[in-house]
Order: sequence, then structure tokens, then C-alpha cells
Amino acid sequence: MIQNMIKEGKIVPAEVSIKLLPKATQESGNDKFLIDGFPLNEESHAAFEAVTKIEPEFALFFDCPVEEMEKHLLSRSQGGEDDNVEAIRKRFEAFLGSSLPVIEHYHSRGNVRKRLCWL
Repeated sequence: MIQNMIKEGKIVPAEVSIKLLPKATQESGNDKFLIDGFPLNEESHAAFEAVTKIEPEFALFFDCPVEEMEKHLLSRSQGGEDDNVEAIRKRFEAFLGSSLPVIEHYHSRGNVRKRLCWL
């Protein structure tokens, strides 16, 4: 189900992602984590904090032009099923509509670390 959603450029439901986190964090034996690409939207942000009782130290935001992301994703050798122009553009649109408000939330709290990205 997760692979199909990614292939279609859709966002995996928060409850699915959150259920994967406790086991992964416990098995690592660490007390600090970098969770790549999560939370993706306000629903997953609220669910993450409610379930884990964790307020992230910061959100790392890579600000990269869509043209650069397209070029990079299309040229990389691993080229997954979701690495086509249509899926890339859908993911970028999904990001702008759902993930950017999460970044703005963390920015309002002063805990966003923004890096410009030129691939």
C-alpha cells in the first residue's frame, strides 16, 4: 500500500507512518532522530506530537527549486517507479499544499533550519 501511494505521488496516511516510528526509534538505541520527510501535513504533525509527546527540536527545510529536483530525480541511477515527471510534479504540488503549512508552523515557533538546495 505504501509503495503504491508513493508511486502515485500521494501522501501515506499519518496513522500508517506513525505506527512505524516507535519500533524504529526503540531499535536504534538513540535519543535523537532525524525523520526524513515527516510530518508531511498538519494532520500528521498533530498526530505525531499527540502520540509521541515529542516537540521536535527543529525542522530542517531544504528549499530547492522544482526544476532542480526534477532534473536530479530524473537523472539519478536508482530511478524508482515514482521518478517520472508526472509523479515528481504531483509530489511537489502535494508538498506546497500540505507540507509547507507544517514548515510555517515550526517557523512561527522559531525552530526551522532552512538550507538553500542546488543539486
